[in-house]
Amino acid sequence: MGALPFQTLAHFPYAASISPSCIENEQPKNALAKNLHDRFPSLTVKRLPRRLLLQFMGFNPILLCIYPVIAAPMPEMKEPEVIRTFKLASGVRIQEIVEGEGPEAREGDLVEVNYVCRRTNGYFVHSTVDQFNGESRPITLPLDENQVIKGLEEVLIGMRVGGKRRALIPPSLGYINENLKPIPEEFGPRRSLLSHANEPLVFEIQLLKVI
Repeated sequence: MGALPFQTLAHFPYAASISPSCIENEQPKNALAKNLHDRFPSLTVKRLPRRLLLQFMGFNPILLCIYPVIAAPMPEMKEPEVIRTFKLASGVRIQEIVEGEGPEAREGDLVEVNYVCRRTNGYFVHSTVDQFNGESRPITLPLDENQVIKGLEEVLIGMRVGGKRRALIPPSLGYINENLKPIPEEFGPRRSLLSHANEPLVFEIQLLKVI
């Protein structure tokens, strides 16, 4: 027997919108069955269960629950992996994020760095890296406690070029006077930084070059 004409198959999806009780009692259904029997005597028309009709039309409530989870996974936010954590005798706490492979910074050296300074609650204070476009303006620091805040000098000494560290610097080793670096040249950011001089500050610093 050849395939059913398209117009005959088209009636089956319509049945999915009618309850089973209506299908049994509806007169049009009997007329349709009689018409099919007259045209195709060997064809036996059976009523499909509602669940199969829904699946035939592509409706699967279980898949609807699963597919959105598969299609749109939540991005996972990860902190940089910390290689080691240690505390200096002065009270500075350091997390080694990236171990550099270049020359080691020593006391008295000039170094080029990028840094981000935050309060302990995560509030941004100042940075050499633009927080919107990612552009950086590295600065040069002398590793001399008379010119740089002592805590940051201790963080940088012993680092290798390419390294990155995060450090918690207590106020006694921070901005004990307004002339110590690193400090913004602009009045607004400078004032903002010095307004937090009496609290611990978190520096994330990357050593770019030993000059």
